[in-house]
Amino acid sequence: MNVTPSSPSGSGPSTERTASAVLASQLAIHGVKHIFCVPGESYLAVLDALLDVPIEVTVCRQESGAAMMAEAQAKLTGTPGICFVTRGPGATNAAAGIHVASQDSTPMILFVGQVARDMRGRESFQELDYPAVFGSMAKWVVEIDDARRIPELLSRAFHVATSGRPGPVVVALPEDMLTDVVDVPDALAYQVTETYPAPEHIEQLQTLLANAQRPLAILGGSRWSAEDVERIQGFAQAFQLPVVCSFRRQMLFPQSHPCYAGELGFGANPRLLDRIRQSDLILLIGGRLSEAPSQGYSLLDVPNPRQKLVHVHTDPDELGRVYRAHLAINATPRGFCASVAALQATPGRATGEWVRDAAADAIRWRDLSPIQVPGELKMPDVMRALQKELPRDTIICNGAGNFCTWGQRFWPFEAFGTQLAPTSGSMGYGFPAGVGAKRLYPDKTVVVLAGDGDFLMTGQEFATAVQYELPLIVLLIDNGMYGTIRAHQERGYPGRVSATTLRNPDFVAYARAFGGYGERLTTADDCGPALRRALASGLPSLLHCVIDPEAITPSSTLTQLRTQALERLEQAARKNGPPR
Repeated sequence: MNVTPSSPSGSGPSTERTASAVLASQLAIHGVKHIFCVPGESYLAVLDALLDVPIEVTVCRQESGAAMMAEAQAKLTGTPGICFVTRGPGATNAAAGIHVASQDSTPMILFVGQVARDMRGRESFQELDYPAVFGSMAKWVVEIDDARRIPELLSRAFHVATSGRPGPVVVALPEDMLTDVVDVPDALAYQVTETYPAPEHIEQLQTLLANAQRPLAILGGSRWSAEDVERIQGFAQAFQLPVVCSFRRQMLFPQSHPCYAGELGFGANPRLLDRIRQSDLILLIGGRLSEAPSQGYSLLDVPNPRQKLVHVHTDPDELGRVYRAHLAINATPRGFCASVAALQATPGRATGEWVRDAAADAIRWRDLSPIQVPGELKMPDVMRALQKELPRDTIICNGAGNFCTWGQRFWPFEAFGTQLAPTSGSMGYGFPAGVGAKRLYPDKTVVVLAGDGDFLMTGQEFATAVQYELPLIVLLIDNGMYGTIRAHQERGYPGRVSATTLRNPDFVAYARAFGGYGERLTTADDCGPALRRALASGLPSLLHCVIDPEAITPSSTLTQLRTQALERLEQAARKNGPPR
């Protein structure tokens, strides 16, 4: 054991502790209640120290799942999700969760083991250069060489993860450092820094709103709270603003609100896109309007939008990064929502028809009745059953794939903290997110929408759900392929299927083998009763929904995509002539 000298004799009673004990104490001081981990010999000393602090530990089956669980809890709470993994392969497995936290602006701290300090630089067993590996994904990467600096550096890690645009921080822990004995005071608990608009900015905003005939707000990003969401509803109502939620941020505004105008993302409502192009003032609050919500950066001209743009963001570096705003406001959602709560709309502003039409378009877009898809078990019937059987505060989780369209478009999100979905488009996210949500809120209903390819990327975490007795429900939508990639394949290479077909296991047997509940759905009549049985089982449940591969989207079949692509190729060939 390496020993760092303690306080000089006569300076008072000794408060010597191991570095691991210091680290565990800092986590508790900073308000950590829960961590997710896959154990490793490189940080056994920390696992031992965690027994002495009031922090719950969830042991997971693979590091990517553990990191995604931590990220999901951070999405719901706004406080950093905490994950511990071992060095080398453990760290690289966790990189998937770090990437989600980075692109989704989620506060998170990943602690990773490191080789002993006297072995670094030799490519020792499982050694990695963590700044090099994580530098492009994390806001900050630090390796703690001196145990006496643990309080300082952990305090900074929490501050960096939560400040400005939130994101992940990676903290490397050399194995031998963790057993050093030091005498060092604890740090104070971190505080989140809020930024508020300048009074002159609020005055300019009020003038812009007063002069706008077709204003529109887009909500996105992180650092929102239930109180902020409530305040933005009053603001939208007062100013008759159509409100659009950015990609996978629908929990920021209730769909039943008369100002709700829809969601931006893949497969967005064409009428909504036209409305945004026609608007004369866009108020972008919290988000970045990146590739997916901006429809490939086509909604707003880069760098100078045609519409007047007011951009509100927590990070000054994001203001002007892509779009030059008419008015750039550096403020958190809390700061902005508090500042505009008292604003009064100009009497007689003629925007009532504008907001009513926008809301009507959104309602029509969510209507399941005109949706016709092939197959015995149809996703419109599944969504109707979910709407009927589940409470409105259900937390809906998903990963990535064409199946997500059904939940994103047709589930009625009504409250903050009811959506866990990766704007990064990470497959395999939904189920670990569901586990993280159920560990945080055991009394809430948690439902995971997963594709067959999506689920098996992290499906081993079903064992974690069983171990901790977490009765969440998985709706596993199985079309026997990587559906999103197959759809793109048919558009670009019609009829030439390659590497997108899947041969799947018996998913019901899979769930039962872990100790959960499993059932196969084949018709519309199965949906409601199966959901009720799953809810009543008290077990982690998997409902296997086998759908027709042709039912690739709510509006197209695979055959239609292929036919359209072939027609385009034939038209191009007639125009350009035979190849030379």
